[in-house]
Amino acid sequence: MKNYIPNSVKPIEIRNKINEALEILECVGIPMDKTERGLEKMAECFLAVAGVFDDWSTAKENLNLKSRDIINILNQHFNENISPGSYDDIRRKDLKPLVLADIIINSGVSKGSATNDPTRGYALHPHFRELIISYNTMFWEPTLHLFKETRPSLSEILSRKRDLQKIPVRMPDGKRIELSLGAHNDLQKAIIEEFLPRFGSDCDVLYIGDTSNKILHIEEDKLKGLKFFELSHDELPDVIAYSEKNNWLYLIEAVHSSGPMSEMRVLELKKLLIDCSAELIFVTGFLTKTEFRKWMLHIAWETEVWIAENPDHLIHFNGHKFLGAY
Repeated sequence: MKNYIPNSVKPIEIRNKINEALEILECVGIPMDKTERGLEKMAECFLAVAGVFDDWSTAKENLNLKSRDIINILNQHFNENISPGSYDDIRRKDLKPLVLADIIINSGVSKGSATNDPTRGYALHPHFRELIISYNTMFWEPTLHLFKETRPSLSEILSRKRDLQKIPVRMPDGKRIELSLGAHNDLQKAIIEEFLPRFGSDCDVLYIGDTSNKILHIEEDKLKGLKFFELSHDELPDVIAYSEKNNWLYLIEAVHSSGPMSEMRVLELKKLLIDCSAELIFVTGFLTKTEFRKWMLHIAWETEVWIAENPDHLIHFNGHKFLGAY
């Protein structure tokens, strides 16, 4: 069994029960993207509503617990010391993903009542109870398989919502990728579709980061062939492209709220890439001239600036070496 809460100081029996609860929740597609403490409290609330303190076969579907009831159970059975006034956190943070996934249902609520109505209670969904009473038995796997066949997981539902908000990007070689929605990624899309075709000199895109996925696209073997620094390093620029014809490695920062090619940033990258076999081209991209003005004083000498609203031009910060794209 996976240890989801390695730093918990609770007694071993409670930790084991919480880990079992989290394993069940992960198996049915509840996202495990909370902090360790957040996972711990979510699992405890699930156990409280299910009425499980020992064996999973004792799970109940009709407890109809109020938020304050849940706090009392957590304090009594799970070594918590939660204030009675924290009932809103229980509802909004700890129970919310379970309610959205229909694992826990609102019960005892009159039609049209407010979400903080004192009559609002929480109970285990009957279908979910049928699943969890089979946990740690020979029937668990087939019951889980049947349960997942009949309903999408919360992770799948949330993933589909994110997919609707993707920005399609066509790479120089025609390959298509999708960036998550946001101004920073709008600029990265423009860099790939507008800057590189104009100034990239037949570039291959070797790396693209994304606001929701640090490594969205990477050509690991090609980067290693250029003696690039350790690819798990936190200092990767937003876009990396390579022109084999010129042996130029483009290191591009897409600046929306932070991170231009400053003197310190350039020096840092030069040190990290001291063994790189390609010449380094440092580029800072902005969506507009207004954004560029905010950061102009931070731009390093002998670097390039490209502005998406004027895509046919570059601003070269004076130095002995020019990009030479024309």
